[in-house]
Amino acid sequence: MPVETTCAPAAEHAHPSQLDVAGELLNLLGAVTTEPRPNIQLDALTLAVAADLPVLLWGEPGIGKTAALTQLAASLDLPLTTVIASVHEPSDFSGLPIIGDDPATHGVPMAPPDWAVRLVRAGRGLLFLDELSTAPPAVQAALLRLVLERRIGALRLPDGVRIVAAANPRSSAADGWELSPPLANRFVHLPWTHDHDVVVRGLGGTWPRAILPTLAPEKVTEAVAFARRAVCVLLAARPALVHQLPSSETRRGGAWPSPRSWEMTVRLIAFATAAGSGRDVLSLLVRGAVGDGPGFELLAGIDRMDLPDPEVLLADPAAAELPERGDLRQAVLDGVVAAVRLRPERSRWDAAWALLVKAVESGAPDLVVVPATTLATLRRDDWDVPASIERLAGMVSVSQGADRAAARVAAQARR
Repeated sequence: MPVETTCAPAAEHAHPSQLDVAGELLNLLGAVTTEPRPNIQLDALTLAVAADLPVLLWGEPGIGKTAALTQLAASLDLPLTTVIASVHEPSDFSGLPIIGDDPATHGVPMAPPDWAVRLVRAGRGLLFLDELSTAPPAVQAALLRLVLERRIGALRLPDGVRIVAAANPRSSAADGWELSPPLANRFVHLPWTHDHDVVVRGLGGTWPRAILPTLAPEKVTEAVAFARRAVCVLLAARPALVHQLPSSETRRGGAWPSPRSWEMTVRLIAFATAAGSGRDVLSLLVRGAVGDGPGFELLAGIDRMDLPDPEVLLADPAAAELPERGDLRQAVLDGVVAAVRLRPERSRWDAAWALLVKAVESGAPDLVVVPATTLATLRRDDWDVPASIERLAGMVSVSQGADRAAARVAAQARR
């Protein structure tokens, strides 16, 4: 009797599940590229990271702080470890006590959390402390040793680990706290805002690339000397700025000057100088370390350090190069006049007028009014008015003013 057999129907072509399609769509959305693009915020962040200083990014919720740190870690090829400070206990940062066999002999070691152990094993990484302004005071106190000494319990993070934190202003933070002054003074504070063009291009799939600054080996020694001189000259003239704890609670939670933050500033200036960073980047970093007021004073002092020597200008006015910025040009011209006042000689007086003419011809003629008026008062009776002054007549009428000013000075001297 024949055996009846049945054939199983051929398996139908397997269709991808909806979750597979969703996964593919998510992968495509997550596939982005990066490009070199000028970005002052990102340049300041990468320079501070290169200088191995803790950085705190301040910005409103949803501004892209976390995304920026994720992209920074990827660009620098550093494993990213994110720790939400507000959901941890103080013991998570100070270490948990572990009782051994003989505590009286060996003591009670403080065991570090697992994320710290992973960072030590990797030997390098980017530790991202998020939501710092929502961490209660007890947690902030426990973070002090981590941020400054890189220690969690009995464990010390390797030198290859960098620390970056992020916080929302108290007004927009969920149950926010002001940062304690000791913790705030350990960070370089950088405001983080969105750039319309960067956001639009990033949503199109291309974000700015974070690149560590290129430090010139031949500039390293000079950069350190320059940074130390800049800070020491300011603090020698303004001793009150060495340590200035703000009076308001809000300002205490930001950048303010102390010996610690000035030491950070020296490091930032040295790195920025060796990297050839622009003034905008240096301004963000300096003000982020010691605050706006002291920071602007330091930046003004640095500008003056770069000014040409008045004696060099007086020696060869024809070859002189005057600064483009109006405030710096004014300072140079004032310095030239002051140098002539200290050593009044006919040749130096004539050279100073030549420099003022050059300043008028190269822009901003109004800047020479005050120095020209002062220089005119330095004329001696036997000094002829140089012909170059006639070129300024349409602007300040100094050719006649020189004689009148000399007459006034002589009359005052006879009184």
